[in-house]
Amino acid sequence: MSLSLVSPAAAQSQTTRITRVVSPGGIEAWLVRDTTLPLIAMEFAFRGGAAQDPPATPGVASLTASLLDEGAGDLDAAAFQRKVADLAMEISFDANRDELRGSLRTLGENRDAAFDLLRLAVTAPRFDEEAVERIRAAQLASLRRRSTDPNSLASERWFALAFPDHAYGRPVDGTLASVPTITQADLQTFTRNTLARDTLKVAVVGDIGPEELGRELDRAFGALPAKATLRPVADVAPKGIGTVDVIPLNIPQSVVLMGTTGLERKDDDFIPAYVLNHILGGSAFSSRLFKEVREARGLAYSVYSYQVALEHVGLWFAGTATKNERAGDSIRIIGDEFRKILDEGPTQTELDEAKSYLTGSYALRFDTSSKIAGQLLQIQIDDLGIDYIDRRNALIEAVTLDDLRRAAHRLTEAAKALTVVVGRPAGLSGG
Repeated sequence: MSLSLVSPAAAQSQTTRITRVVSPGGIEAWLVRDTTLPLIAMEFAFRGGAAQDPPATPGVASLTASLLDEGAGDLDAAAFQRKVADLAMEISFDANRDELRGSLRTLGENRDAAFDLLRLAVTAPRFDEEAVERIRAAQLASLRRRSTDPNSLASERWFALAFPDHAYGRPVDGTLASVPTITQADLQTFTRNTLARDTLKVAVVGDIGPEELGRELDRAFGALPAKATLRPVADVAPKGIGTVDVIPLNIPQSVVLMGTTGLERKDDDFIPAYVLNHILGGSAFSSRLFKEVREARGLAYSVYSYQVALEHVGLWFAGTATKNERAGDSIRIIGDEFRKILDEGPTQTELDEAKSYLTGSYALRFDTSSKIAGQLLQIQIDDLGIDYIDRRNALIEAVTLDDLRRAAHRLTEAAKALTVVVGRPAGLSGG
């Protein structure tokens, strides 16, 4: 299939092809070959992120990800990082609720050595005491900073209230109580159970051919277990819809986060809901929420809405920050706009403008090799098909007012929300 590269302007004339590569060992990757520069960018993910943390010990996946490049094989942390610097490469890992993700950037001339270093990181991490304690201290310091950050507080409280008996309710990076209790055995068990070939997705962009990539895939990932050992994670719906929770914090503005049930990414109405959200609050300066909350009433500088499609639930959020005495008004107006767009639907003009923006801006997601690799990886994770990039704008263009009304009808409960407010909001109480 074809894919526009480099920039929106170049997208008009320059295309390349996405090739499905299967290594001799059976590892699959999507490749966009680009010989413009002697660089290779790879993004990859293993299914099973923080949702695989032991229930009593959140933060294992996050700490593991932070330690994978802190020593592996016969290289301690300092030696590993010196090797990374000598090769002029970049390697990093991160964990979210559903995946552990990795990223690799290397010059073509250092390809073999870079992929060999990646092999050590994913198959033979050391978890040396010095590295574990240093990264643990950094993670605890981050958690302490976030304990006074209103946006972090709002997000973590929202998920804890929405999913009290589910893996999604636990904080991805753990807590000040849980992180100190994580052991080397916890890290080793998570790595052994999660990093496996059957849940691996890979996207590569750069100066490498299919045969060479096949060999490098086997070099990096071939020694991993064939199958992961994952705890089952149930599909779930958020609880607490219709309630307000207040976290007192002495700040001049209240941070408001409103979340409710949305649509999963595989749902046929996800694209209409995506367009509907853009009209409601997804556009920075033309959305209904922006016009009503900021322009018409001056309640906030920023107001927005967005969809989140996790593996086991679809969610729809809105948020803002406003003066403490105006928090209640902002919540009411956001709720009113949710109800209005769900009850009445958008206008044809709003739909036409949304289509124009969403299709025209899509090329901006592909203006660097790293962005292309990231997009290809997410398309694989969402199981949208290797031709999705060619189909995506046509899916947007095909959305009608009837489609929006149908999606809105399915989301009528979204007019109710679980609301978390951090600050000193006048006239609000909860929690």
